[in-house]
Amino acid sequence: MSKYYNPHRTRNIYNPHSSEPFRLSRGKIDSFVKCARCFYMDRRLGVGQPPGYPFSLNSAVDLLLKKEFDIHRAAGTAHPLMKAYGLDAVPFAHAQIDEWRDAMRRGITYRIAGTSVVVTGGVDDVWKSPNGELIIVDYKATSKDGEVSLDADWQDGYKRQMEIYQWLFRQNGFKVSRTGYFVYCNGDTDARAFDGKLEFDIKLIPYDGDDSWVEGTILAAIECLKSDTLPASGVDCDYCAYRKAAGAVESLKVEDRDSLLEDVVKFIKDKDLISTALLQREFGIGYVRACRLLDKLEEAGLVSPSEGAKPRKVFIKENKTIKKLVN
Repeated sequence: MSKYYNPHRTRNIYNPHSSEPFRLSRGKIDSFVKCARCFYMDRRLGVGQPPGYPFSLNSAVDLLLKKEFDIHRAAGTAHPLMKAYGLDAVPFAHAQIDEWRDAMRRGITYRIAGTSVVVTGGVDDVWKSPNGELIIVDYKATSKDGEVSLDADWQDGYKRQMEIYQWLFRQNGFKVSRTGYFVYCNGDTDARAFDGKLEFDIKLIPYDGDDSWVEGTILAAIECLKSDTLPASGVDCDYCAYRKAAGAVESLKVEDRDSLLEDVVKFIKDKDLISTALLQREFGIGYVRACRLLDKLEEAGLVSPSEGAKPRKVFIKENKTIKKLVN
C-alpha cells in the first residue's frame, strides 16, 4: 500500500446519525455527478479512489497568478489582462479572500438547512465590477497546440466547478454575476530553447454559468449518503468498469476452475461469436466440457446467455478494459 493511499479510511465519512458538521466539497459533488457508487463508497464507506499525483506546475501557476492579482487587489487597480479584454473590474478586496481560497481547510461554505452537511469550495479568485457584482474566477494551466477553449466533454467538470462557486457565493448573500472567467494559461513550446523558463499565452475565457442544478444535486447526494443501499455505477465510470472487468478476469484464474479457461478466453477475445462446436474443434474436448466452459464464461460476463443451439455473443472485443486484461 502506498503511503499516499489509505484503502480503508476512517475519517471524513458521513454518519447519518451524527449531528457533527460533515464537509462536502465541490470536488465530491462532482464525483457524485460522475458516479454515485464511487461517491458512496468514498464518503460513506471510506473506500475512495486512489489519488492522482499532484500537478505541481499547475499549482505553481496558480500561486503566481494569485500573487500577481493580489498586487492589484491591494492597490485597487485593474490587472492588465482585464484591460486587454475590456473587462471593467478589479480584484475583490475582502477580509476573507485567503479563507475562501483555502480549499483544504476552510473555503467558502454553506450549511444545508436541516442537515449536518456543510458544502465547501476553494475559489481561485473573485473580482468585482462597478455595479457591485462579484465575478468568480478560476485559473487553469495547460500546454497544447492551438487555442485553448472550454469545448471538450471532459471540461464539463470545469463548468460545474464554476457554477458551484457561483451558487456558494449567492448563498452567502453576495450579488454574483452570471458570467465567470477562466484565466487559461497555455505553455508555449515553440521557443527555440528552454533556458530555464516556460512562457505562457494567457487567455481570458468568459463562461455564463447556470447554478439551477446545484441545490437539487446536493440534496440528492445527501439522500445517497443516508441510504444503506449501494447505488448503481455511473454509465461512463472507468473505475467501476475496471473493477468489474478485473473481477471477471480474476474469477477465471481460480485454481479449481477448468484448466482450459484462460486459453479459451485468449482464443475468443477477438471473435464476435462462440459455440460449443467451435470449442470442441479447437481444443479437442467433448460436448459436456465445452458447455461447462461456456457457462463459466457467461458467469464472468464474457459471453451472452445460452439460446439453445445458437452461438453466443462474445463481449471481450467491444470492451477495451477487458481486452487489455486478457491480452
